[in-house]
Amino acid sequence: MNYPRAFSHIGITVPDLDKAISFYTKVMGWYLLMGPETVEKETETAIGKMCIDVFGEDWESFRIAHLSTSDKIGIELFEFPQTEGKADFNPFRTGLFHFCVQDPNIESLTQRIVEAGGKQRMPIREYYPNDKPFKMVYVEDPFGVVFEIYTHSYELTYSSGAYV
Repeated sequence: MNYPRAFSHIGITVPDLDKAISFYTKVMGWYLLMGPETVEKETETAIGKMCIDVFGEDWESFRIAHLSTSDKIGIELFEFPQTEGKADFNPFRTGLFHFCVQDPNIESLTQRIVEAGGKQRMPIREYYPNDKPFKMVYVEDPFGVVFEIYTHSYELTYSSGAYV
C-alpha cells in the first residue's frame, strides 16, 4: 500500500553558518536544536562513514547546525570550507527549486527578510484574487537561497473545499 510520507528535513548549504543561524532563528523564528558543530572526515564513526558515502572523498571537514520549524520540520545548515558566494538560482535545472514557509503576516515577514539582507523577488500577490484570501511571494535569504511564503496552508491553497 502506498501512503504519503511525512516531510522530515531539508539541508541548505551556506557560506557562513553563524550568519545563517542568526538569520533563520531571528528572522524566521526557527529553533536551534544542535550546533554549530564541526564534522571531520574519518572512518571510525557512523556519521564519518555516512558523510564519506554522501560527499565522496574530496572533503576534509564541514560545519553543521540543526534547526526546527514550529511544525517540527528540520533544517540542516551546512558550511563547507570551499563554499563561497551566493546560491546559483536556476529554476530550469533539475533539482530543488525552492521550499515554502507559511506566515499569515506575509508583509511583515517579507519586510524582516529584506531588512536582514535578503531579497524580495516579486510583489506580494493574491493567489486567487476575489476567490480566496491567499497571498504568496518569492524571497531569498542573504545567501541567495530562494524560498516562497504562503499565507495559508498548502492544502487550503490548492483544495477546492475551502473558501468556495
